[in-house]
Amino acid sequence: MTEMPLQSLPIPNDWDRSGLPPWTYHSPALFDLERQTVFLNHWQVAGHVNDIPAPGDWLTFDLLGERAVVMRGQDAQVRAFHNLCRHRGARVVDGAQGQCRGAVVCPFHGWVYNLDGSLRGAAQPDSFGRLDRAEFALKPIEMEIFHGFVFLRFHSGPQPAVADLLAPYAADFAAYGAAALLPASTAPWQAELPVNWKAVRDVDNEGYHVPLAHPSLQELYGRDYRDIYLAGGLHVSVGVFGDRPGRRWSVRHYVKHVPERPDLPPHLRRSWTYYGLFPNTVFAFTPEGAQFYHDLPRAADSTLLTGRSYRRANETRVQRLSRYLAQRIDRDTSVEDQKLTVWSNESMRSSAFDGFHLSDHEWGLRRHHDGLRALLPVMRLSEPPEEREMAARNKEMLGTG
Repeated sequence: MTEMPLQSLPIPNDWDRSGLPPWTYHSPALFDLERQTVFLNHWQVAGHVNDIPAPGDWLTFDLLGERAVVMRGQDAQVRAFHNLCRHRGARVVDGAQGQCRGAVVCPFHGWVYNLDGSLRGAAQPDSFGRLDRAEFALKPIEMEIFHGFVFLRFHSGPQPAVADLLAPYAADFAAYGAAALLPASTAPWQAELPVNWKAVRDVDNEGYHVPLAHPSLQELYGRDYRDIYLAGGLHVSVGVFGDRPGRRWSVRHYVKHVPERPDLPPHLRRSWTYYGLFPNTVFAFTPEGAQFYHDLPRAADSTLLTGRSYRRANETRVQRLSRYLAQRIDRDTSVEDQKLTVWSNESMRSSAFDGFHLSDHEWGLRRHHDGLRALLPVMRLSEPPEEREMAARNKEMLGTG
């Protein structure tokens, strides 16, 4: 197998092989704490700057009651705002993405905002008495761009700047030309599952299940699959393909047609590489394209799986064919993982389930659980506190009670 330049942290010889207790997967009170402590104050990827190439182009990102709009201004700058009119709180744009001509007009009462978020004017302004437009601009959201990908954070939180956080990924993202990627479709893909978001992460955070659960991936790269654990909770998974042609139609034709990439460093030329970001985001790069995907919680028992796909500029016919074949493999893999996720989530309510006992191949899952326990130490309890006492108990265990 081609060696990755990134060096993995060693797995401890004697580590606790248990995972989170089952109650953490169906507690509404814990989910309320996760909303504030795990999601709204951690970086989330909303899209790519090339999803909004022209002035007036916008895309939206919703998460647990917060609504964002990312927009390119007349000055070509990309900015992020709360998708919330300062008059009555309506969405100023509706849908996954779109384009406005020179200004944003709230569809409720017609307040007009410039593309830099400033208020141009209110409908029937005399009816408001004195109205200082400077005080009623769209509210900005913390935003950073990393190799073209747009990151948002609704509240300040424990993670450093994105460039510092993802510095170990920078060389690979640059090699893939991530900043120049173009959208492969005009809207994100979506699938909703009746599960807790952690059940999705548990399946995706380990490759132990690949040989049996994902026959196409096993044929493609399963023999050379490797997990790489980095500091800061970062996790890279890589599978090198091409040593065998594969029997399945999509795998066989993908290996046959995928174009050579002599411009890539050797460790990336024939690999599918996945770059994880705590708590819920993965970037996946292949020689012909890229995507990001994440699981966005809706409620304690509801999760939206969604993401966006990208292609290379000046895509050739062969590259487009390879991307289509890769999507077929991904589609099958997603269906397989969704079934496993539902089964795993169901087990958390079973009286027969005694908890996790993890393999060394599942250390990534344990690291993810440890990251959650650090933020919410109440998850260390084998038995749940009373729902009404959840927040107080967690505060006490943090030492701030």
